[in-house]
Amino acid sequence: MRPIHGDAVLTLNKHAGVATLALNRPETHNAFDAELIQQLTTALQALDKDDSVRAVIITGTGSTFSAGADLNWMRSMAKASESENLQDSLQLAKLMRTLNYLNKPTIARVNGAAYGGGVGLIACCDIAIGIETTKFSLSEVKLGLVPAVISPYVISAIGLRHARRLFLSAEIFDSALALRIGLLHETVPHAQLDESIDKTLHWLLKGGPSAQTEAKKLALRISGNSFENAEKTDQENAALIAKLRVSAEGQEGLNAFLEKRAADWV
Repeated sequence: MRPIHGDAVLTLNKHAGVATLALNRPETHNAFDAELIQQLTTALQALDKDDSVRAVIITGTGSTFSAGADLNWMRSMAKASESENLQDSLQLAKLMRTLNYLNKPTIARVNGAAYGGGVGLIACCDIAIGIETTKFSLSEVKLGLVPAVISPYVISAIGLRHARRLFLSAEIFDSALALRIGLLHETVPHAQLDESIDKTLHWLLKGGPSAQTEAKKLALRISGNSFENAEKTDQENAALIAKLRVSAEGQEGLNAFLEKRAADWV
């Protein structure tokens, strides 16, 4: 794999019409920060315009898919103003929107745990295949926050009933539940992950690329998930999370997490 933009926070490999983007911050369990969000968004936009690419795989380096928000990033956002938090949230929303509406088939290769925004990436992909030992969580309410910008995609993937449970409980759940509720399409032993991905690619590469683009747009349009509606929703959800981050409860939750103590509501 080769790094994107001259550093190693994101790697890209192209082979036989398939592009693999790997979050490459194993020391932080592939956590998001502003740089990774920007680079991943830019890379996806470039791949969308690359006619040599038929499918895109999103994965993580090491044993984790993505742990969600980076601690240093969270620390800076806890100190930022509401307007700064709004701009930050809009960038994450743009990443999720770009991935969800990419004009090519996308596969989440879930090689390990996924929390918060990592779950959002999985939900935005057309196909999600993970290892049997994977753990997941939408843990935002533990911080006095909500999974705002990823919520449309997660709800679309797992349904309203399961989203209500997992948004509220912030519980850690396993791959068996992720499979049952639709976050994952398939679970396999770790040793069989790439074999399963290759099998999926075998079928994807038999389809006409233009037809696949239209098929994806068709499914999204029929379900009421247009790009235009997503942009409006993203604005509203980014404003919500920005407001919550600077609220008294959000500040207490973020600071308690960073200080490794229980929040005052526990």
